[in-house]
Amino acid sequence: MGAARRRPEPPTADAGEPLSERALSKLKWRCRRGLLENDLFIARFFERHESRMTNGQAGAMETLMDLSDNDLLDLLLRRKEPEPEWAGAEVVALLQLMRTDGAQRPAISPSS
Repeated sequence: MGAARRRPEPPTADAGEPLSERALSKLKWRCRRGLLENDLFIARFFERHESRMTNGQAGAMETLMDLSDNDLLDLLLRRKEPEPEWAGAEVVALLQLMRTDGAQRPAISPSS
């Protein structure tokens, strides 16, 4: 698996700070993928976590989005594990959340 390019986080952004609406919107646009399977994992993650997403998680998501679609899918399906050279603790934690959320079907609300 090729090494992902690390994007530096803005120096003013505290990793634990909540992500702004504008930054979240840009991130969601960046997360659009060519493989439907990846999009499903990503969409389910955002459904459950976007309201409390932090700058640190956004940076980790950017790192994952630098991967090719096939490499990302291999990670999400646990066919491979992230390489320590590019995957820090934030990336590993985010990947675990995405794996858990992506494996679950979204809740279907009953019709009235």
